[in-house]
Parts: sequence; C-alpha cells; structure tokens
Amino acid sequence: MSATHIRSDQDREAREAYLHLAEAADRFEQYVNPHGVRIAAIADALAEAFHLAPQDRKSLRIAARMHDLGEVAMEREYIKRAGSLTDEERTDLERHPVIGEQEAARASADRAVQLLVRWHHEWWNGGGYPDALRQNEIPLAARLLRVADSYAALTDARPFRPAMSEEKAREQLVERAGLEFDPAVVSAFLSLEDFEELRSFASPPLDPEPSPESPTNDGWPFFSSFMK
Repeated sequence: MSATHIRSDQDREAREAYLHLAEAADRFEQYVNPHGVRIAAIADALAEAFHLAPQDRKSLRIAARMHDLGEVAMEREYIKRAGSLTDEERTDLERHPVIGEQEAARASADRAVQLLVRWHHEWWNGGGYPDALRQNEIPLAARLLRVADSYAALTDARPFRPAMSEEKAREQLVERAGLEFDPAVVSAFLSLEDFEELRSFASPPLDPEPSPESPTNDGWPFFSSFMK
C-alpha cells in the first residue's frame, strides 16, 4: 500500500473518530439539533470572511465539532439542569476547556485544534477562562469560535429551555461586543449572508409561565443556562 493510501486511510479514520466524539458531545448536552455541525458551519463562514488559510479553517471546523469534549468527560449532571449554577459548579465547569484540550490530544487532533478547544471560552476583555487571555492574545480562530458557539447555543433549544429568536440572539452579541466578543468578529457575523445554520430553532417555552431566573453576576439574565 502506498504512503498516499495510508495517509488517506488515516485521515478517514481521524474524521470518523472526530464525528463520533462530536455526536457524543451533542447527545450529552441535550441540544435538540446538531450543535457542533452548526458551530462549524458558522465558524467557517466567519473564517472565510477573515481570509483564514485553508489549514486554519480545517482546524477551526474540527475544533468547533469537538469544543465541549471536556463536558462529556466530566459527566456533570448540572450541565443538563435548568437554572443558574452554584459558585462551586461554575468553578468546576470552568475546568472543561482544559479537560477538552486533553481529550482532543488523546483523539490525536493536531495542536491547533487542541488549543482552540482550550481557548473557546476566552473573553475579549480578559474575563474568560482558563487563561484569562485578552484581545489579540486570543488567536483569531478562537475569537471566531467564541461568537459561533454563543450564537448557536442561544438559538438552539435544550430540554430545559427554548431557543432565542435570531433577532434577540444578534442583540445579545452586539450587547456583549467589546466585553466577551471581539467587536470586529461580531460586525463580521452581522454581515454574513443568510444560510441554514443561522436560522433559529426558537419555539414556544414548554412551560407557559416559566419562573424567572436570577441575573448572572454581570447582569445578563439567562446567559448561564444558555451557555453551559
């Protein structure tokens, strides 16, 4: 067998392994629709807008599918629960990007993918985790992934809460630009042409009179439950 055929077989096996892991993450997080697929499509559209190199776009697409492997490995039931997290749960959950990086390494993902998994919760203002990177310390691909992940999560339903409308989710991104999100990435996102993965899965709440949640520490209600 030629070296080319061996590489092709290895690439196919790697893709199958990544897809299996991504599907496991979607099942664990209980998204109603394929969450990782949406994130990968949105992130890739942003990557195209920013003229990322083909290999960087490939790494971003893979990382988008694998970004929450750490949550799967941790197997915490509070991730599936409605309502805000306790301080202890929040501290525990913030370990998942590092655990995800380790899981991506075990899956033989390249180093670029591992680091994107590690940094997908870094914030533009330095308030993210695990490394409190800020602004251009955060690689561009990780900034694209942060916006894509957030929008996809906000506009998809989970068993314990409904999806936001596209309009409301876009408003939230604008509100958080300069805090959580790179303003330039948010601007590029708002300029994306409409395509299937941008459509919201919004539907009426299961409970016609849901009890209101308490605001998070930064005053943005509902954010912690949407972004677990």
